This record gives sequence, structure tokens and C-alpha cells, in this order.
Amino acid sequence: MKIEIFRLAIDFGLMVLIWMVQLLIYPGFKYFGKDGLSRWHKIYTRNITFIVAPLMFLQIGLVIYFWLYYHLMFAPNLVYAILVALTWISTVFIFIPMHAAIDKNPTEQNLHKLTQYNWLRVILWTAIVILDFFLIF
Repeated sequence: MKIEIFRLAIDFGLMVLIWMVQLLIYPGFKYFGKDGLSRWHKIYTRNITFIVAPLMFLQIGLVIYFWLYYHLMFAPNLVYAILVALTWISTVFIFIPMHAAIDKNPTEQNLHKLTQYNWLRVILWTAIVILDFFLIF
């Protein structure tokens, strides 16, 4: 049960973080102006990586742990692994390129696209936490 609580803590942290990003940080980008955002966005992406990356790597570690010790084919563990994989795939192939586009061209259109597409990660990490609660309780 302790490992499940640890998983819940990691996942809950990522969920809270993505909701803060979605509701506070990304909408706030539009108030910087093009020059301010151009400077701030590079700092933001570098610094947020120091928070998000370790948590995401811990999630991958937990997927591997549950795969080895609790059988990945147990349906909820498989669903968990798929949801975590989708967060990684969307981050690497959608959101990192979007942030790179904002670094090059911080337009209102790029910011709007980022905010709209980010609902995908909000839904994924929220679903992960809901699944965690289902598995624990």
C-alpha cells in the first residue's frame, strides 16, 4: 500500500501542477507582450523542466515497478501505463515543439493553441489521479 500512496503523491503533484499551468501560467503569458514573453518564456521552460521532468521520470519508474511486481496486464496497471505513455508522447511530440515555436514567434495564436491543446494533458493527469484513487480505495 505504501507504493500506491507514493504513486498517488507523484501523480497528484503533476495533476495540481498541470491545472496551475492551464489556469494561471499559460493564460498569464498574454500579459507579457511580445518582447517580455520572448525573454520570460525561455526562463519559464527551463525552470519548469526542473520540476516536471523528475516527476515524469518517477512516473515512468512506477510504471516499470508495477509492471515487474504487480503484472502490467492487470487491467488498471495497463491503463495507468497507457495514460502515462500518452502524457510522455504528447509532451515530447506536441508540447515541446509548441514551446519551441513560442520561443521563435511568441504570437497570440501560438499561445492560444498551447492553452487549448494543453487540455489534453490536464485530462490525462486528472484521469491518472482518478485511477489512483480507484486502485487505492
